[in-house]
Amino acid sequence: MNSADYDRLDGLAMADLVRAGQVTARELVDTAMARADVLNPRINAIIHRMDAEARAEADQATGLGPLAGVPFLVKDLIQLVKNQPFRAGSRFLEGFVPDHDTELMGRFRQAGLITLGKTNTPEFGLTPYTEPVAFGPTRNPWNLARTPGGSSGGSAAAVAAGIVPIAGGGDGGGSIRIPASCCGLFGLKPSRGRMPTGPDYGEIWLGAVVDHVLTRSVRDSAAALDATHGPDVGAPYGIAPPTRPYLYEVDQLPGRLTVAWTDRSPYGGPVHPDCVAAVRDSVALLEQLGHVVVETRPPVDGPTFAKAFLTMVCSECAADVQDAGRAIGKKPTRPVFEPATWALHLLGKAIRADELSTALRQMNTTSRAMGRFFTQHDLLVTPTIAVPPFEIGALQPSRVERATLEVLGRAGSGRLFRLARLLDRLAAKVFEAVPFTAIFNATGQPAMSVPLSWNADGLPIGTQIVGRFGDEATLFRVAGQLERARPWFERRPPLVRESP
Repeated sequence: MNSADYDRLDGLAMADLVRAGQVTARELVDTAMARADVLNPRINAIIHRMDAEARAEADQATGLGPLAGVPFLVKDLIQLVKNQPFRAGSRFLEGFVPDHDTELMGRFRQAGLITLGKTNTPEFGLTPYTEPVAFGPTRNPWNLARTPGGSSGGSAAAVAAGIVPIAGGGDGGGSIRIPASCCGLFGLKPSRGRMPTGPDYGEIWLGAVVDHVLTRSVRDSAAALDATHGPDVGAPYGIAPPTRPYLYEVDQLPGRLTVAWTDRSPYGGPVHPDCVAAVRDSVALLEQLGHVVVETRPPVDGPTFAKAFLTMVCSECAADVQDAGRAIGKKPTRPVFEPATWALHLLGKAIRADELSTALRQMNTTSRAMGRFFTQHDLLVTPTIAVPPFEIGALQPSRVERATLEVLGRAGSGRLFRLARLLDRLAAKVFEAVPFTAIFNATGQPAMSVPLSWNADGLPIGTQIVGRFGDEATLFRVAGQLERARPWFERRPPLVRESP
Protein backbone atom coordinates (compact mmCIF):
# COMPACT_ATOMS: atom_id res chain seq x y z
CA MET A 1 0.00 0.00 0.00
CA ASN A 2 1.40 3.40 -0.95
CA SER A 3 0.85 6.61 0.97
CA ALA A 4 -1.67 8.04 -1.51
CA ASP A 5 -3.86 4.92 -1.30
CA TYR A 6 -3.65 4.99 2.49
CA ASP A 7 -4.71 8.63 2.59
CA ARG A 8 -7.91 7.94 0.64
CA LEU A 9 -9.21 5.48 3.24
CA ASP A 10 -11.02 6.01 6.50
CA GLY A 11 -10.76 3.47 9.30
CA LEU A 12 -13.76 1.37 8.28
CA ALA A 13 -12.48 1.16 4.70
CA MET A 14 -9.12 -0.05 5.99
CA ALA A 15 -10.79 -2.69 8.14
CA ASP A 16 -12.87 -3.88 5.15
CA LEU A 17 -9.68 -4.38 3.13
CA VAL A 18 -8.07 -6.33 5.97
CA ARG A 19 -11.08 -8.64 6.28
CA ALA A 20 -11.18 -9.14 2.50
CA GLY A 21 -7.51 -10.08 2.47
CA GLN A 22 -6.65 -7.23 0.09
CA VAL A 23 -4.25 -5.66 2.56
CA THR A 24 -2.69 -6.84 5.81
CA ALA A 25 -2.75 -5.09 9.13
CA ARG A 26 1.06 -5.06 8.99
CA GLU A 27 0.98 -3.14 5.71
CA LEU A 28 -1.31 -0.54 7.23
CA VAL A 29 0.84 -0.22 10.34
CA ASP A 30 4.05 0.08 8.33
CA THR A 31 2.50 2.77 6.14
CA ALA A 32 1.31 4.70 9.19
CA MET A 33 4.75 4.50 10.77
CA ALA A 34 6.41 5.68 7.57
CA ARG A 35 4.07 8.68 7.49
CA ALA A 36 4.84 9.38 11.14
CA ASP A 37 8.57 9.28 10.36
CA VAL A 38 8.10 12.02 7.76
CA LEU A 39 5.37 14.16 9.31
CA ASN A 40 5.73 13.94 13.07
CA PRO A 41 9.03 15.85 13.24
CA ARG A 42 7.14 18.80 11.73
CA ILE A 43 4.00 18.68 13.87
CA ASN A 44 5.16 17.01 17.13
CA ALA A 45 1.90 15.12 17.57
CA ILE A 46 3.31 11.78 18.81
CA ILE A 47 5.41 11.83 21.97
CA HIS A 48 5.85 8.07 22.44
CA ARG A 49 6.20 5.42 19.72
CA MET A 50 5.26 1.75 20.17
CA ASP A 51 6.61 0.43 16.87
CA ALA A 52 7.68 -3.03 17.98
CA GLU A 53 4.49 -3.68 19.92
CA ALA A 54 2.32 -2.43 17.04
CA ARG A 55 4.09 -4.59 14.46
CA ALA A 56 3.81 -7.66 16.67
CA GLU A 57 0.12 -6.99 17.23
CA ALA A 58 -0.45 -6.43 13.51
CA ASP A 59 1.27 -9.71 12.64
CA GLN A 60 -1.13 -11.53 14.98
CA ALA A 61 -4.26 -9.64 13.90
CA THR A 62 -7.23 -11.93 13.35
CA GLY A 63 -9.39 -9.55 11.34
CA LEU A 64 -12.01 -9.59 14.10
CA GLY A 65 -13.54 -6.37 15.37
CA PRO A 66 -15.20 -3.55 13.44
CA LEU A 67 -11.89 -1.67 13.14
CA ALA A 68 -9.60 -4.66 12.73
CA GLY A 69 -6.06 -3.77 11.78
CA VAL A 70 -6.62 0.00 11.78
CA PRO A 71 -3.64 2.10 12.98
CA PHE A 72 -4.54 4.14 16.05
CA LEU A 73 -2.98 6.58 18.49
CA VAL A 74 -4.06 6.98 22.11
CA LYS A 75 -4.17 10.33 23.88
CA ASP A 76 -1.65 10.36 26.73
CA LEU A 77 -4.17 11.57 29.29
CA ILE A 78 -6.44 9.38 31.44
CA GLN A 79 -6.14 6.37 29.07
CA LEU A 80 -3.46 4.11 30.55
CA VAL A 81 -1.68 1.56 28.37
CA LYS A 82 -0.17 -1.35 30.23
CA ASN A 83 3.65 -1.26 30.40
CA GLN A 84 3.86 2.01 28.46
CA PRO A 85 4.91 5.41 29.87
CA PHE A 86 2.17 7.74 31.02
CA ARG A 87 3.00 11.45 31.27
CA ALA A 88 -0.19 13.56 30.93
CA GLY A 89 2.02 16.30 29.50
CA SER A 90 3.89 16.66 32.80
CA ARG A 91 7.57 16.51 33.72
CA PHE A 92 6.51 15.31 37.17
CA LEU A 93 5.30 11.95 35.85
CA GLU A 94 8.53 11.07 34.05
CA GLY A 95 9.28 7.39 34.60
CA PHE A 96 5.74 6.37 35.52
CA VAL A 97 4.67 3.15 33.79
CA PRO A 98 1.20 1.77 34.67
CA ASP A 99 0.67 -1.96 35.16
CA HIS A 100 -2.77 -2.14 33.52
CA ASP A 101 -4.95 -0.87 30.70
CA THR A 102 -7.91 1.34 31.43
CA GLU A 103 -11.28 -0.14 30.50
CA LEU A 104 -11.62 2.05 27.43
CA MET A 105 -8.12 1.13 26.24
CA GLY A 106 -9.15 -2.52 26.47
CA ARG A 107 -12.23 -1.79 24.37
CA PHE A 108 -10.11 -0.04 21.76
CA ARG A 109 -8.06 -3.24 21.53
CA GLN A 110 -11.17 -5.42 21.27
CA ALA A 111 -12.41 -3.25 18.39
CA GLY A 112 -9.28 -4.31 16.50
CA LEU A 113 -7.44 -0.98 16.66
CA ILE A 114 -3.64 -1.26 16.71
CA THR A 115 -1.97 1.38 18.87
CA LEU A 116 1.13 2.92 17.33
CA GLY A 117 1.89 5.29 20.19
CA LYS A 118 0.72 8.13 22.39
CA THR A 119 -0.09 11.73 21.52
CA ASN A 120 0.91 15.06 23.01
CA THR A 121 -1.30 16.87 25.53
CA PRO A 122 -1.03 20.00 27.67
CA GLU A 123 -0.09 19.37 31.29
CA PHE A 124 -3.04 17.52 32.88
CA GLY A 125 -5.21 18.59 29.92
CA LEU A 126 -5.77 22.04 31.39
CA THR A 127 -5.60 24.25 28.29
CA PRO A 128 -7.32 24.50 24.89
CA TYR A 129 -3.90 24.46 23.22
CA THR A 130 -1.16 21.82 23.28
CA GLU A 131 2.11 23.43 24.32
CA PRO A 132 3.53 21.49 27.28
CA VAL A 133 6.97 22.34 28.58
CA ALA A 134 7.66 18.60 28.84
CA PHE A 135 7.34 17.91 25.10
CA GLY A 136 7.02 21.24 23.28
CA PRO A 137 4.13 22.50 21.16
CA THR A 138 2.14 20.44 18.72
CA ARG A 139 1.60 22.23 15.40
CA ASN A 140 -1.44 22.39 13.17
CA PRO A 141 -0.94 20.60 9.81
CA TRP A 142 -3.01 23.34 8.11
CA ASN A 143 -0.50 25.98 9.23
CA LEU A 144 2.53 25.08 11.33
CA ALA A 145 2.49 28.43 13.11
CA ARG A 146 -1.02 27.74 14.44
CA THR A 147 -2.35 25.62 17.26
CA PRO A 148 -4.17 22.33 16.67
CA GLY A 149 -6.16 23.13 19.81
CA GLY A 150 -6.21 21.17 23.03
CA SER A 151 -6.22 19.17 25.03
CA SER A 152 -6.48 16.48 22.34
CA GLY A 153 -4.19 18.51 20.09
CA GLY A 154 -1.69 15.76 19.42
CA SER A 155 -4.41 13.35 18.37
CA ALA A 156 -6.11 15.93 16.15
CA ALA A 157 -2.87 16.91 14.43
CA ALA A 158 -1.99 13.26 13.77
CA VAL A 159 -5.39 12.53 12.20
CA ALA A 160 -5.41 15.75 10.16
CA ALA A 161 -1.92 14.91 8.90
CA GLY A 162 -3.13 11.48 7.81
CA ILE A 163 -0.81 9.49 10.08
CA VAL A 164 -3.80 7.55 11.42
CA PRO A 165 -7.51 7.73 10.56
CA ILE A 166 -8.62 7.58 14.20
CA ALA A 167 -7.04 8.78 17.43
CA GLY A 168 -8.19 8.89 21.02
CA GLY A 169 -9.46 12.07 22.62
CA GLY A 170 -11.04 13.31 25.80
CA ASP A 171 -13.28 16.30 26.42
CA GLY A 172 -13.60 18.10 29.75
CA GLY A 173 -14.24 21.62 28.47
CA GLY A 174 -14.15 21.19 24.71
CA SER A 175 -10.99 19.14 24.33
CA ILE A 176 -12.31 16.98 21.47
CA ARG A 177 -14.41 19.67 19.77
CA ILE A 178 -11.83 22.48 19.90
CA PRO A 179 -9.05 20.42 18.20
CA ALA A 180 -11.59 19.06 15.71
CA SER A 181 -12.48 22.63 14.77
CA CYS A 182 -8.85 23.73 14.51
CA CYS A 183 -7.83 20.74 12.39
CA GLY A 184 -10.81 20.25 10.06
CA LEU A 185 -11.99 17.01 11.68
CA PHE A 186 -15.18 15.51 13.02
CA GLY A 187 -15.23 15.42 16.80
CA LEU A 188 -18.06 14.20 19.02
CA LYS A 189 -18.24 14.53 22.80
CA PRO A 190 -20.67 11.80 23.93
CA SER A 191 -23.16 12.24 26.75
CA ARG A 192 -22.08 11.93 30.34
CA GLY A 193 -22.14 8.28 31.34
CA ARG A 194 -21.92 6.97 27.79
CA MET A 195 -18.24 5.98 28.02
CA PRO A 196 -16.42 3.87 30.62
CA THR A 197 -14.06 5.56 33.07
CA GLY A 198 -12.76 2.54 35.01
CA PRO A 199 -11.07 0.93 36.65
CA ASP A 200 -9.33 3.90 38.26
CA TYR A 201 -11.98 6.62 38.02
CA GLY A 202 -15.67 6.98 38.67
CA GLU A 203 -16.24 10.47 37.39
CA ILE A 204 -13.52 12.76 36.05
CA TRP A 205 -13.71 16.51 36.69
CA LEU A 206 -16.96 15.79 38.55
CA GLY A 207 -18.47 14.25 35.42
CA ALA A 208 -17.36 16.91 32.92
CA VAL A 209 -14.82 14.68 31.14
CA VAL A 210 -15.93 12.16 28.51
CA ASP A 211 -13.51 10.25 26.28
CA HIS A 212 -14.01 9.29 22.63
CA VAL A 213 -12.07 9.76 19.36
CA LEU A 214 -11.26 12.24 16.59
CA THR A 215 -11.80 11.16 12.98
CA ARG A 216 -12.00 12.43 9.43
CA SER A 217 -15.28 10.64 8.65
CA VAL A 218 -18.51 10.63 10.62
CA ARG A 219 -18.92 6.88 10.24
CA ASP A 220 -15.55 6.16 11.87
CA SER A 221 -16.67 8.09 14.94
CA ALA A 222 -19.96 6.17 15.02
CA ALA A 223 -18.24 2.80 14.64
CA ALA A 224 -15.78 3.63 17.42
CA LEU A 225 -18.64 4.64 19.72
CA ASP A 226 -20.52 1.43 18.92
CA ALA A 227 -17.43 -0.56 19.87
CA THR A 228 -16.64 1.22 23.13
CA HIS A 229 -19.73 2.71 24.78
CA GLY A 230 -21.50 1.29 27.79
CA PRO A 231 -20.98 1.12 31.54
CA ASP A 232 -18.18 -0.77 33.20
CA VAL A 233 -17.99 -2.27 36.69
CA GLY A 234 -18.81 0.33 39.33
CA ALA A 235 -19.92 3.01 36.85
CA PRO A 236 -21.36 6.01 38.73
CA TYR A 237 -23.99 6.89 36.13
CA GLY A 238 -26.77 5.13 34.30
CA ILE A 239 -27.75 6.18 30.79
CA ALA A 240 -30.20 4.61 28.36
CA PRO A 241 -28.41 2.52 25.72
CA PRO A 242 -28.96 3.34 22.04
CA THR A 243 -31.85 1.58 20.33
CA ARG A 244 -29.78 0.92 17.21
CA PRO A 245 -26.08 0.98 16.29
CA TYR A 246 -24.77 4.50 15.82
CA LEU A 247 -23.20 3.44 12.53
CA TYR A 248 -26.69 2.70 11.24
CA GLU A 249 -27.83 6.20 12.20
CA VAL A 250 -25.23 7.91 10.01
CA ASP A 251 -27.10 6.89 6.84
CA GLN A 252 -30.58 7.76 8.15
CA LEU A 253 -32.32 11.06 7.50
CA PRO A 254 -32.97 12.98 10.73
CA GLY A 255 -36.41 14.27 9.75
CA ARG A 256 -37.40 17.92 10.04
CA LEU A 257 -35.77 19.34 13.17
CA THR A 258 -36.12 22.61 15.03
CA VAL A 259 -32.65 24.13 15.15
CA ALA A 260 -31.80 27.01 17.48
CA TRP A 261 -28.67 28.93 16.63
CA THR A 262 -26.57 31.79 17.90
CA ASP A 263 -23.24 33.34 17.01
CA ARG A 264 -23.05 35.38 20.23
CA SER A 265 -20.65 34.44 23.01
CA PRO A 266 -22.37 33.48 26.29
CA TYR A 267 -19.74 35.60 28.05
CA GLY A 268 -20.35 38.72 25.97
CA GLY A 269 -16.96 38.72 24.27
CA PRO A 270 -16.26 39.17 20.55
CA VAL A 271 -16.65 36.40 17.98
CA HIS A 272 -14.35 36.56 14.97
CA PRO A 273 -16.09 37.37 11.67
CA ASP A 274 -14.81 34.10 10.15
CA CYS A 275 -16.51 32.12 12.91
CA VAL A 276 -19.72 34.13 12.56
CA ALA A 277 -19.70 33.54 8.80
CA ALA A 278 -19.07 29.82 9.29
CA VAL A 279 -21.97 29.28 11.69
CA ARG A 280 -24.35 31.31 9.55
CA ASP A 281 -23.34 29.32 6.49
CA SER A 282 -23.93 26.08 8.42
CA VAL A 283 -27.36 27.29 9.53
CA ALA A 284 -28.24 28.20 5.95
CA LEU A 285 -27.23 24.69 4.86
CA LEU A 286 -29.40 23.14 7.57
CA GLU A 287 -32.31 25.27 6.40
CA GLN A 288 -31.72 24.16 2.79
CA LEU A 289 -31.87 20.57 4.03
CA GLY A 290 -35.38 21.19 5.35
CA HIS A 291 -34.84 22.04 9.01
CA VAL A 292 -36.56 24.90 10.83
CA VAL A 293 -33.95 27.37 12.06
CA VAL A 294 -34.54 29.91 14.84
CA GLU A 295 -32.03 32.49 16.02
CA THR A 296 -32.08 32.31 19.80
CA ARG A 297 -29.78 31.32 22.61
CA PRO A 298 -30.13 29.51 25.92
CA PRO A 299 -30.76 31.63 29.04
CA VAL A 300 -27.31 31.01 30.55
CA ASP A 301 -25.44 33.44 32.79
CA GLY A 302 -22.06 33.06 31.12
CA PRO A 303 -19.81 34.91 33.62
CA THR A 304 -21.37 33.11 36.59
CA PHE A 305 -20.96 29.77 34.85
CA ALA A 306 -17.33 30.54 33.96
CA LYS A 307 -16.48 31.32 37.59
CA ALA A 308 -18.17 28.12 38.76
CA PHE A 309 -16.43 26.01 36.11
CA LEU A 310 -13.02 27.48 36.98
CA THR A 311 -13.64 26.74 40.65
CA MET A 312 -14.30 23.11 39.77
CA VAL A 313 -11.19 22.91 37.55
CA CYS A 314 -8.98 24.37 40.31
CA SER A 315 -10.24 21.84 42.86
CA GLU A 316 -9.77 18.96 40.41
CA CYS A 317 -6.27 20.18 39.51
CA ALA A 318 -5.31 20.12 43.17
CA ALA A 319 -6.56 16.54 43.40
CA ASP A 320 -4.77 15.58 40.16
CA VAL A 321 -1.44 16.87 41.46
CA GLN A 322 -1.84 14.94 44.70
CA ASP A 323 -2.93 11.78 42.86
CA ALA A 324 0.10 12.04 40.58
CA GLY A 325 2.35 12.23 43.64
CA ARG A 326 0.78 9.11 45.14
CA ALA A 327 1.09 7.25 41.81
CA ILE A 328 4.84 7.75 41.60
CA GLY A 329 5.59 7.90 45.31
CA LYS A 330 6.97 11.44 45.26
CA LYS A 331 5.91 14.67 46.86
CA PRO A 332 4.79 17.23 44.25
CA THR A 333 7.12 20.23 44.16
CA ARG A 334 6.77 23.51 42.31
CA PRO A 335 9.82 23.37 39.95
CA VAL A 336 8.62 20.31 38.00
CA PHE A 337 5.18 21.77 37.20
CA GLU A 338 4.30 24.53 34.80
CA PRO A 339 3.62 27.80 36.67
CA ALA A 340 -0.07 27.94 35.69
CA THR A 341 -0.63 24.32 36.73
CA TRP A 342 0.98 24.93 40.10
CA ALA A 343 -1.11 28.07 40.53
CA LEU A 344 -4.34 26.20 39.78
CA HIS A 345 -3.26 23.51 42.25
CA LEU A 346 -2.63 26.10 44.99
CA LEU A 347 -5.94 27.81 44.29
CA GLY A 348 -7.69 24.45 44.43
CA LYS A 349 -6.20 23.75 47.84
CA ALA A 350 -7.48 27.13 49.04
CA ILE A 351 -11.08 26.62 47.90
CA ARG A 352 -13.49 26.06 50.78
CA ALA A 353 -15.98 23.21 50.71
CA ASP A 354 -18.94 25.60 50.58
CA GLU A 355 -17.39 27.43 47.62
CA LEU A 356 -17.06 24.19 45.67
CA SER A 357 -20.63 23.19 46.53
CA THR A 358 -21.89 26.60 45.42
CA ALA A 359 -20.03 26.21 42.13
CA LEU A 360 -21.58 22.78 41.56
CA ARG A 361 -25.03 24.16 42.29
CA GLN A 362 -24.47 26.94 39.78
CA MET A 363 -23.47 24.41 37.14
CA ASN A 364 -26.55 22.36 37.97
CA THR A 365 -28.67 25.48 37.54
CA THR A 366 -27.14 25.86 34.08
CA SER A 367 -28.01 22.23 33.30
CA ARG A 368 -31.64 22.72 34.31
CA ALA A 369 -31.95 25.87 32.19
CA MET A 370 -30.44 24.05 29.22
CA GLY A 371 -32.79 21.13 29.71
CA ARG A 372 -35.79 23.44 29.53
CA PHE A 373 -34.36 25.09 26.41
CA PHE A 374 -34.12 21.71 24.67
CA THR A 375 -37.78 20.94 25.30
CA GLN A 376 -38.45 23.58 22.61
CA HIS A 377 -35.54 22.87 20.27
CA ASP A 378 -34.00 19.67 18.87
CA LEU A 379 -30.54 21.09 18.30
CA LEU A 380 -28.44 24.12 19.15
CA VAL A 381 -25.87 25.40 16.65
CA THR A 382 -22.98 27.70 17.62
CA PRO A 383 -19.42 28.33 16.52
CA THR A 384 -17.15 25.71 18.05
CA ILE A 385 -14.66 28.38 19.08
CA ALA A 386 -14.74 32.18 18.79
CA VAL A 387 -11.55 32.57 16.73
CA PRO A 388 -9.82 30.76 13.87
CA PRO A 389 -6.91 28.52 14.95
CA PHE A 390 -4.70 30.98 16.82
CA GLU A 391 -0.95 31.26 16.73
CA ILE A 392 1.11 29.03 18.98
CA GLY A 393 1.80 30.91 22.20
CA ALA A 394 -1.10 33.33 21.78
CA LEU A 395 -2.94 32.21 24.92
CA GLN A 396 0.14 31.54 27.02
CA PRO A 397 0.82 33.86 29.97
CA SER A 398 2.89 36.90 28.97
CA ARG A 399 6.43 37.26 30.26
CA VAL A 400 5.22 39.51 33.08
CA GLU A 401 2.32 37.18 33.91
CA ARG A 402 4.64 34.18 33.92
CA ALA A 403 7.08 35.96 36.26
CA THR A 404 4.20 36.83 38.58
CA LEU A 405 3.02 33.21 38.54
CA GLU A 406 6.54 32.10 39.46
CA VAL A 407 6.83 34.55 42.36
CA LEU A 408 3.41 33.72 43.78
CA GLY A 409 4.05 30.02 43.24
CA ARG A 410 7.19 30.17 45.36
CA ALA A 411 5.13 31.70 48.14
CA GLY A 412 2.98 28.56 48.07
CA SER A 413 -0.23 30.36 48.96
CA GLY A 414 -3.49 29.98 47.11
CA ARG A 415 -4.78 32.96 49.10
CA LEU A 416 -2.19 35.21 47.45
CA PHE A 417 -3.29 34.02 44.02
CA ARG A 418 -6.87 34.85 44.91
CA LEU A 419 -5.92 38.34 46.02
CA ALA A 420 -3.84 38.96 42.87
CA ARG A 421 -6.70 37.77 40.62
CA LEU A 422 -4.10 36.94 37.96
CA LEU A 423 -5.66 33.59 37.13
CA ASP A 424 -9.04 35.27 36.70
CA ARG A 425 -7.51 37.42 33.97
CA LEU A 426 -5.77 34.47 32.32
CA ALA A 427 -8.97 32.43 32.46
CA ALA A 428 -10.94 35.31 30.93
CA LYS A 429 -8.51 35.33 27.99
CA VAL A 430 -9.08 31.60 27.46
CA PHE A 431 -12.88 31.80 27.83
CA GLU A 432 -12.95 34.65 25.31
CA ALA A 433 -11.32 32.38 22.71
CA VAL A 434 -13.30 29.23 23.57
CA PRO A 435 -16.65 30.34 25.07
CA PHE A 436 -19.01 27.80 23.51
CA THR A 437 -17.92 24.32 24.59
CA ALA A 438 -17.51 23.97 28.38
CA ILE A 439 -21.18 24.58 29.13
CA PHE A 440 -22.06 21.22 27.60
CA ASN A 441 -19.49 19.41 29.70
CA ALA A 442 -21.38 20.73 32.71
CA THR A 443 -24.79 19.77 31.29
CA GLY A 444 -23.53 16.39 30.09
CA GLN A 445 -25.13 16.77 26.67
CA PRO A 446 -23.64 15.30 23.50
CA ALA A 447 -22.04 17.90 21.24
CA MET A 448 -20.01 17.70 18.05
CA SER A 449 -17.79 19.92 15.92
CA VAL A 450 -18.44 19.49 12.20
CA PRO A 451 -15.86 20.71 9.62
CA LEU A 452 -18.05 22.62 7.20
CA SER A 453 -16.00 25.79 6.62
CA TRP A 454 -12.51 27.06 5.82
CA ASN A 455 -11.56 30.74 5.87
CA ALA A 456 -9.68 32.81 3.28
CA ASP A 457 -6.38 31.77 4.88
CA GLY A 458 -7.21 28.11 4.35
CA LEU A 459 -7.80 27.43 8.04
CA PRO A 460 -10.67 25.16 9.13
CA ILE A 461 -13.53 26.68 11.12
CA GLY A 462 -15.76 24.17 12.89
CA THR A 463 -19.45 24.42 13.71
CA GLN A 464 -20.69 23.06 17.04
CA ILE A 465 -24.01 21.20 17.09
CA VAL A 466 -25.48 20.18 20.45
CA GLY A 467 -28.21 17.60 21.06
CA ARG A 468 -30.44 16.54 23.92
CA PHE A 469 -28.90 14.51 26.71
CA GLY A 470 -28.42 10.89 25.65
CA ASP A 471 -29.35 11.56 22.02
CA GLU A 472 -26.16 10.94 20.07
CA ALA A 473 -28.32 9.18 17.46
CA THR A 474 -29.83 12.45 16.20
CA LEU A 475 -26.40 14.07 16.07
CA PHE A 476 -25.05 11.22 13.94
CA ARG A 477 -28.03 11.48 11.57
CA VAL A 478 -27.49 15.22 11.16
CA ALA A 479 -23.72 14.82 10.81
CA GLY A 480 -24.19 12.19 8.11
CA GLN A 481 -26.64 14.45 6.30
CA LEU A 482 -24.20 17.37 6.41
CA GLU A 483 -21.28 15.21 5.31
CA ARG A 484 -23.22 14.05 2.26
CA ALA A 485 -24.35 17.59 1.45
CA ARG A 486 -20.89 19.12 1.79
CA PRO A 487 -18.19 16.41 1.80
CA TRP A 488 -14.97 17.34 3.56
CA PHE A 489 -13.01 14.08 3.56
CA GLU A 490 -10.89 14.95 0.52
CA ARG A 491 -9.81 18.32 1.93
CA ARG A 492 -6.23 17.81 3.05
CA PRO A 493 -3.72 20.19 4.63
CA PRO A 494 -0.87 21.49 2.47
CA LEU A 495 1.53 19.54 4.67
CA VAL A 496 -0.07 16.28 3.54
CA ARG A 497 -0.31 17.25 -0.11
CA GLU A 498 3.38 18.15 -0.12
CA SER A 499 4.52 14.94 1.61
CA PRO A 500 5.88 11.92 -0.31
